[in-house]
Amino acid sequence: MGTVRSADKAAALQAAGIDARVWDGQGALEVPEGANLLVSVPPNEAGCPVKKATARLLPGSITMTYLSTTGVYGDLHGGWAFESSPVAPASARAKARLLAENQWRERMGERLCVVRLPGIYGPGRSPFERLRAGTAQRVVKPGQVFSRVHVDDLASGLLALMQRPGASGVFHLCDDEPAPPQDVTAFAAGLLGLSPPSEVRIEDAGLSPMQLSFYSECKRASNARAKAALGWRPAYPTYREGLAAVLAAEQA
Repeated sequence: MGTVRSADKAAALQAAGIDARVWDGQGALEVPEGANLLVSVPPNEAGCPVKKATARLLPGSITMTYLSTTGVYGDLHGGWAFESSPVAPASARAKARLLAENQWRERMGERLCVVRLPGIYGPGRSPFERLRAGTAQRVVKPGQVFSRVHVDDLASGLLALMQRPGASGVFHLCDDEPAPPQDVTAFAAGLLGLSPPSEVRIEDAGLSPMQLSFYSECKRASNARAKAALGWRPAYPTYREGLAAVLAAEQA
């Protein structure tokens, strides 16, 4: 079972046999006894709204997993982020995530798993949309790389966590190859049989403040702990296998 924000989404999931309930972020949430609780709801300025909504209902949960972001590490200038790396969030979004992490840690202690995620991609959420629309750019900032995870690898990693009730602490679910965004766009263009867009300097790309904020930090996320502790392996270890799978799924 799970929550969604609209009746349309609830109806679609219910048709697939999922007990989906509309929750607008207000009021109490009922957590069944023995649940594996997974929280993907974004935080607000007060932290995680789900924490308040489940104040009296968590003692019987088997596992508790909170989805956060690798943004809590701040800018590592291309260095590797490990689960033990110091946190230094710079953006308001990352600071809110860290606040929510700490709220759950205060309540759950050693029973908490925090999954710090990089960029997520999959069918309907990849460079293909912009390439098809003719709006894609190959924005270049020297030395810039991002870590990524295919949505299916995220799902398999979360399942692996839930199947190991003794797991706790911080995990990264990401692929094996952090890469420059312009390389990813060029590869996606090749899969579509298109010429890649010309490279454009970040100063000349006309990016919005939100888009620019993603380029303000550069880091590589390690997935070594998830592999060692959970026996998890990404089915799509790089963006190349992942984008090929996305295109196949969209064309099926």
